[in-house]
Amino acid sequence: MTGREVPDEYLEGYARILAEACGTGRRLTRDELESLRTRGEGAAEAGLGLRALVRRHLSVTREHWPTPTSSDTDRVLAVVEQAIDAFAEGHERAQGLAVRQEEGIRREFIDDLLYGRSDLGRLSERAERFGLLLSRAHAVAVAQGGKPVEDTHPATRQVESAVITRFGERRILLTTKDGRLVCIAPGEQDEVLAFFAKQAHAATDGGQVAIGRPHPGAGGVVHSYEEALNALDLAHRLHIEEPVLRAADLLVYPVLTRDRQAMADLVRNTLGPLESARGGAQSLVDTLTAYFDSGCVAAEAARRLSLSVRAFTYRLERIHKLTGANPADSVHRYTLQTAVIGARLLGWPDNEV
Repeated sequence: MTGREVPDEYLEGYARILAEACGTGRRLTRDELESLRTRGEGAAEAGLGLRALVRRHLSVTREHWPTPTSSDTDRVLAVVEQAIDAFAEGHERAQGLAVRQEEGIRREFIDDLLYGRSDLGRLSERAERFGLLLSRAHAVAVAQGGKPVEDTHPATRQVESAVITRFGERRILLTTKDGRLVCIAPGEQDEVLAFFAKQAHAATDGGQVAIGRPHPGAGGVVHSYEEALNALDLAHRLHIEEPVLRAADLLVYPVLTRDRQAMADLVRNTLGPLESARGGAQSLVDTLTAYFDSGCVAAEAARRLSLSVRAFTYRLERIHKLTGANPADSVHRYTLQTAVIGARLLGWPDNEV
């Protein structure tokens, strides 16, 4: 835009103001300053760059420069300083308003896109403005750190800069939503989301990133976004500490909890007897969790809980006695492990099920 020719209309009256003010030594009037601001706003709205506009004002100043004396030079420079400052103020004001309007439009689009609240046809048209072709499948990655991030947060700028530098002008949208970093990319470009996950994990000081599965259409973006959010929620409830989660790897958990009542019955019937143990059920549930997470290796599970192998084995025997299910038996093990997963998902025993 700085290379465009500046039309004369944006300098209309400037030469007259320059001549009158320099001739009398007066400062510019309020009306003159406001007219310059108005022309600055108009120039910004027309897409003219400030550098070209200042250069044109200086060119006109040179053409109308009075007889060079020391006092006249001071007068001219004082008038030019006032005039260009007012013109630039109007230009910046219009630019700031345009940026705020663009940010508002972008935020409204992102809200509609991630919540699926708009007409899908109209949403697809708006998406092209922001580089997305919703006729294709897209996948969404969501990064959540210890502290919320917004569009102006340093972590957001850091990740956006890294992704743009690596992948250029691909059809990728980076944004924030509810304090989380969000990346939307074409479904076949998994390398983009994998790179985003690596950068976001580092920028958020070890935050966790979840990647939804690719789905077609505008509704597919919402679906993938919800999958990523659900993966983060599952990780929190199940104490999964992996830095990158993929919804495709966690599909068993939604299946297990699809019938909440059945899962609650399983937890109560299988693990309910543990509540009669001294100190309650939690320590024995933690024992089973460590046992299953360590591949049913008692020595490793004992190490994770900072127990001796003998103390850990005693706990397993106590679980067997109270529930009637033997963690070492392959048939009982599946029932117990499923019940433990259900307990973690439902928040039992802290919450009634």
